[in-house]
Amino acid sequence: QVQLVESGGGLVQAGGSLRLSCAASGRAFSNYAMGWFRQAPGKEREFVAAINRSGGSTYYADSVKGRFTISRDNAKNTVYLQMNSLKPEDTAVYYCAATRVVLTSVMNDYNYWGQGTQVTVSS
Repeated sequence: QVQLVESGGGLVQAGGSLRLSCAASGRAFSNYAMGWFRQAPGKEREFVAAINRSGGSTYYADSVKGRFTISRDNAKNTVYLQMNSLKPEDTAVYYCAATRVVLTSVMNDYNYWGQGTQVTVSS
C-alpha cells in the first residue's frame, strides 16, 4: 500500500504560481512512477503530468506543457508540481497518483491516489 497526501492548493490570480506537493508513505516511493491529474467541476478527471521512478523522464499534457513542471525527491518521498502562468481554466481539484508502469498518462494504470487539493485561479 502507498498512502498519498497532497498539499499546496489555494486561490491565486491568473498569471500567478503555485507549487503542489504530494507526500508518500508506505512501500518504497522510488519503486513507483508518479502522476498528477486534475478534475474540474462537471468534467472528467484528466492527465496533467507524469514522472518516472528516478525523476529522469517526464511527460506533460499539451495544455500545461511549458507552464507546469513535475519533479520528485525520492529522499523525501515527495513529488511536486510547479505551476506557473496559471489560467482560470486550470481551476480544478488536483490529485497525485502512483503507478508501477514506467511513464503513463492512462488513469487506469495508477493504483494509488491521494485525496486531492483544490486549485482556484481567478481572472
